[in-house]
Amino acid sequence: MKKEYLHIVEKVAPGSIAEELEIVAGDVLVEINGNKIEDIFDYQYYTQDEYIEVLIRKPSGEEWLLEIDKEYDEDLGITFENGLMDEYRSCHNKCIFCFIDQMPKGMRDTLYFKDDDSRLSFLQGNYVTLTNMSDEDVDRIIRYHLSPINVSFQTTNPELRYRMLNNRFAGQALEKAWKLARAGITMNGQIVLCKGVNDGTELERSIRDLSAYLPNLESVSVVPVGLSKYRDGLFPLEPFTREDARQVLDIIHRWQKQLYSEYGVHFIHASDEWYILAGEELPEEERYDGYLQLENGVGMLRLLINEFQEAFDALKTTKGVRVAPGELSIATGKLAYSFIADMAERVMAEYPQIVIHIYPITNDFFGEMITVSGLLTGQDLLAQLKGQILGDRLLLPQNVLKSGETVFLDDMTLAELEKALQVPIDIVKSSGQDLLDAIIK
Repeated sequence: MKKEYLHIVEKVAPGSIAEELEIVAGDVLVEINGNKIEDIFDYQYYTQDEYIEVLIRKPSGEEWLLEIDKEYDEDLGITFENGLMDEYRSCHNKCIFCFIDQMPKGMRDTLYFKDDDSRLSFLQGNYVTLTNMSDEDVDRIIRYHLSPINVSFQTTNPELRYRMLNNRFAGQALEKAWKLARAGITMNGQIVLCKGVNDGTELERSIRDLSAYLPNLESVSVVPVGLSKYRDGLFPLEPFTREDARQVLDIIHRWQKQLYSEYGVHFIHASDEWYILAGEELPEEERYDGYLQLENGVGMLRLLINEFQEAFDALKTTKGVRVAPGELSIATGKLAYSFIADMAERVMAEYPQIVIHIYPITNDFFGEMITVSGLLTGQDLLAQLKGQILGDRLLLPQNVLKSGETVFLDDMTLAELEKALQVPIDIVKSSGQDLLDAIIK
């Protein structure tokens, strides 16, 4: 029997409908329009209408039936203690490329949890393999018309998908994607490319097959498998070379040209790592079709460059702006280093009173093949910045910290790093405007 969860209110947004109706933290949501609420799917669906009846149970046991008139799709302003309003579904696959299997022991428990929950795809943009979705889940997505859903395809070859995911249902799960597409559900896709496994002719097959899902499958990203140094006993995977990256880009660019001429979208996209590894220029902004795959590192650097340039040009032409002198430092992953360094050089050339030191951090914790800033640890930052010239403050990208907290992946806190380095640390959001603002503040 499925366990029933109490949907306990954690907080209520100021000025919201819920606050106006005196819903408070600790209250329990019982029903909406007479329907029991199983999870976030049900909640979002039943709260869409302009008139709803919400049954709330107070901590005293008293029940309130609230009649609510509102705008269609207007949010009630409630956050629940459990974001899914149900238990989180763990992944049943044993993927040959899983990064969680490549982490060292002794990290916090939450880092080892493998999720494959379609509800997190809608809430947080997570990618799911569809192997953990029941037919009922698919039917509810279609009935509630929830979009978009992000799908990890890896390959459209059913037998190869079974071998890559080590799940005997992995090939059959592709039928669920077809069902969603035929029902008009918007999707975005991902292919984690593994050398000698799903690249080359298999990549060609996957792109060809997935292009048949257009227009409901809006985009597909191709990202290189992340390989840490903790791979003992795991499937033998090799890193891609420069020549490999160029071959991958050749395939993607050829398909982009063909699909753009047919559908007006580029559809298949290479993550930024491929261009850097291949030594090729990043595509222009128009090639990213509106940046549908930023969470997979597709166009992230192009967007940063363009935003920074726009903000920098605006700053130079704004009258009366005084840029104060100062000395600061920026630490980043090796992937973005050359781009950040170029931006810093432009600032110093225009404003000689500003001195910026840029430090590319090698990922000794996970291994030097991991080059993104989001997997940097406090201990690597400390070891490589200790004794360096840091100036009056140090800038770090926001993604080095656990979401919503001031803790690095290795549980070192921001305060501990500041104390050890003896320098104030400013956390910079992801946009080019934010980076420039942090430099000249």
